Amino acid sequence: SGTFIPASQRPDGTWRKQRRVKDGYIPQEEVPLYESKGKQLIKKPLYPVGASPEFIAEHKAKLEALAAKNKVIPGTQTKTQEGSKKKKKKNKSKTVEPVAEGLSKIMISEPEFHKEVPTHTDKPLSTAKQITTNNITKDNSSTLSQKTIIEPQKRLKNLRKKIREIEVLEDKIKTGALKNPDKEILDKIRRKIEISKEIKRLEAAL
Repeated sequence: SGTFIPASQRPDGTWRKQRRVKDGYIPQEEVPLYESKGKQLIKKPLYPVGASPEFIAEHKAKLEALAAKNKVIPGTQTKTQEGSKKKKKKNKSKTVEPVAEGLSKIMISEPEFHKEVPTHTDKPLSTAKQITTNNITKDNSSTLSQKTIIEPQKRLKNLRKKIREIEVLEDKIKTGALKNPDKEILDKIRRKIEISKEIKRLEAAL
């Protein structure tokens, strides 16, 4: 069983041997190539097989006529647009007129503001306000005066503390406990006169 493929010559001149194949074998050259649906549709003829030239010509004429109808004639579109715009404007003016008439008929009345009649209770309230404001100002002045007293006292305390620290450092240098004082310590000692002057000034102010 099976068929024989006869020997054949290749393009380069060499020969293919005779081959035995199964029944229904299709040579590779004869196998149809795969094509997508899109390609198949493109290749598909527009007209049925065996259609007469008269039928084809008639069909083409119909298609051309439809295409011509769908095309917009220059100038016609602008005219139709202008006409529709004018119609819209007319409709707007018609609707605005009755609204304007209705508004003119409505009477606009200005609201009357009633003047407030001063009552007897106003006076005691104002006096009470004055008393409270006076108390607040008194309290504020007292707190300010307290602050002015407290702040110099704090300053004096801090300055006296600094003087004591400077004296301790001086004693250490004299006794040799602090042999090589750094720049910061020396600067601190130099400020002793300035600090003592400040102490005297604050003491005189208090």
